Amino acid sequence: MYKSVKLGLLPVLVLVLAGCGITLDETETQAHGTFEKGYAVAEIGELEALPDIEVIDGVTYVDDILVVNKEIPLPADYNPGLQPEVIEAYQQMFRDGAEQGLDFVLVSDFRTYDYQDQLYNNYVARDGQEAADQYSARPGHSEHQTGLTVDVGSADSASNLTVEFGDTPEYEWLKDVAHEYGFIVRYPEGKEHITGYMYEPWHLRYVGDEAEAIYESGLSLEEYLDID
Repeated sequence: MYKSVKLGLLPVLVLVLAGCGITLDETETQAHGTFEKGYAVAEIGELEALPDIEVIDGVTYVDDILVVNKEIPLPADYNPGLQPEVIEAYQQMFRDGAEQGLDFVLVSDFRTYDYQDQLYNNYVARDGQEAADQYSARPGHSEHQTGLTVDVGSADSASNLTVEFGDTPEYEWLKDVAHEYGFIVRYPEGKEHITGYMYEPWHLRYVGDEAEAIYESGLSLEEYLDID
């Protein structure tokens, strides 16, 4: 599945011709002063299609999924607000969780470019840039600016988002059902070298119907879309 496409080459239009190629047969015969060359079909197998990458007004979509990460930015003026389908999805998830005796809290949702700029620079001032880059996105590179992301916690962990949320009953339930509501855990444990961020059990990204396939794959979004 891996094709490791580098998105610095966007936009790219690739035409793949698959099925067969032509090779020169080793035998050549001379007749009437001319050479007659024999050709044989060489099977090259079926080639996998590359991801469908499209950039619209500075926003990158890979196989119709909006993508932003450390290498792929959003325009500074991209300001969609938290999307209605995301609100409906997380609220329904919270209600269903409450029926299981779980207590979810919405900690953070949409952020503007300017807000992320202020937040990131505060973290840099406090912890240094190298450390901040492990847990905070630079302005223009935050998933929260997409309007498709929420940070959630339990009532006990909401005031201070830490990896300990991953040990709560809320997360134990959420990690196996979030895809049913269209969410994926965007920065999963063990994928830090791919996503570029620390494990964040609280960070949910809405991808709609594609969430189940991503969940079943066990891959990060970058791996699933073959853009790691």
